[in-house]
Amino acid sequence: MESALMNKLQEAARKNPKMVIFPEAGNEMILKSAREILDRGIGNVLFVGKKETIEKTAGELGVSAEGFSYYSLEGEEEKEGLCEEYLERFSDFSKKALLRKMKDPLQGAMFLAKLGKGDCVAAGREYTTAEVILAAQTIVGLREGCSTVSSLGIVNVPGFEGPQGSMFAIADCAVNVAPDARELSDIAIASADTVRSLLGWEPRVAMLAFSTCGSTEDESLLPIRESMELTRKREPALKIDGEFQLDSAIKPEVAAKKVPRESDVAGKANVLIFPNLHAGNIGVKLIQTFGKADAYGPVLQGFALPICDFSRGAPLSEMMGNLLMLLVRAGNAAGA
Repeated sequence: MESALMNKLQEAARKNPKMVIFPEAGNEMILKSAREILDRGIGNVLFVGKKETIEKTAGELGVSAEGFSYYSLEGEEEKEGLCEEYLERFSDFSKKALLRKMKDPLQGAMFLAKLGKGDCVAAGREYTTAEVILAAQTIVGLREGCSTVSSLGIVNVPGFEGPQGSMFAIADCAVNVAPDARELSDIAIASADTVRSLLGWEPRVAMLAFSTCGSTEDESLLPIRESMELTRKREPALKIDGEFQLDSAIKPEVAAKKVPRESDVAGKANVLIFPNLHAGNIGVKLIQTFGKADAYGPVLQGFALPICDFSRGAPLSEMMGNLLMLLVRAGNAAGA
């Protein structure tokens, strides 16, 4: 947690603290991470649930509840009030559907975020990734122009030297099994936006494959090539290139031999897009296992508001890394 990256994010979050909504109010690790947020001064916390119940649980676990905020959706009066407020602004759900969905704290948290009661939502200790994504996609919705939810990780590899020193971004390693051209394009654009917003990088996006610039021909390369052309039409200013083998994307000396043209990306990519989830999952585990790398995230991207999904077995340090990225993204999304 005490890496230069985490320190930088912590300072950014302190300058513009945002409100995290937690639906898993009875979970020990959630309560501890909420306490850390307040103690570090990096944000504020809002729990979905009854104040008395949450404070009793926190007390039993030895966690101070000082500074916690609460929004109960257990009483009929509270649910009716939120329904009325929602229906005044949105028409995507009926009152009957709203009342039904608000019985679930996760869905309630998404409604609260959409209404501006908080700036972002963090869940995943008890809910599955699929449940978090479905609730966010159904209620918060996707950002304009995006039709694909994806994930991005920030990797810090000791000894590696690239445009951002030892760090680069990788996507998608957690959500899309076999993305088509449009989905790969969405992933590339969302990943570029994430690193620009979160870290201030100028994104150089490489579309990875087992081929470099047509060195091999196979129909599996077609979606990758189509995604680049589509992305260039959608985001003409974005630096994106490929298809590249990994070494062509990140090693200038290899790119000089393998890439037969001028490229703003070859040999100096800082955002790597895997062609499918098999490659992404294997790739990140290889980097961690043999490269002794730290991997931060994954960050869920593509939603209209920042959403965080924890690994259910994540230690507190990993959760705080995810929360720092969430809070900084929330601050930037608010025009910080």
